Amino acid sequence: MRAVVQRVTQASVTADGEPSGEIGAGLVVLLGITHDDTGEMAQRLATKVHTLRILRDEQSVADTGAGVLVVSQFTLYGDARKGRRPTWNAAAPGDVAEPIYDEFCHTLRDLGVTVAEGVFGAQMEISLTNDGPTTLVLDL
Repeated sequence: MRAVVQRVTQASVTADGEPSGEIGAGLVVLLGITHDDTGEMAQRLATKVHTLRILRDEQSVADTGAGVLVVSQFTLYGDARKGRRPTWNAAAPGDVAEPIYDEFCHTLRDLGVTVAEGVFGAQMEISLTNDGPTTLVLDL
């Protein structure tokens, strides 16, 4: 499981031209899922994102109540080491990845986080203002 986590002052996502989710200050999580990822791994990663001290003054979402915008992104597992056309073989197929993505979002909500989401598998446009800029890649 791979997450690109960005600290933002605001972010929104539209899916197929329709607004899907938005947050003010908080975190955007682009979430990639591979074949051997599990719901338990999603829970661990969600807990890590919840307590990750990358907000201003070394605070976390747990400390501030900031929102999290979560967007599924299979392209995080793209492999372009050979040639110019990436392969997506390492990304889990939608029927495997979607329940794990849902578990990640559900765990954040259970922790009390306000979660906004993209639409799994849809064509999306993400708008954000990166704060810092602060961006981390988390692999689990």
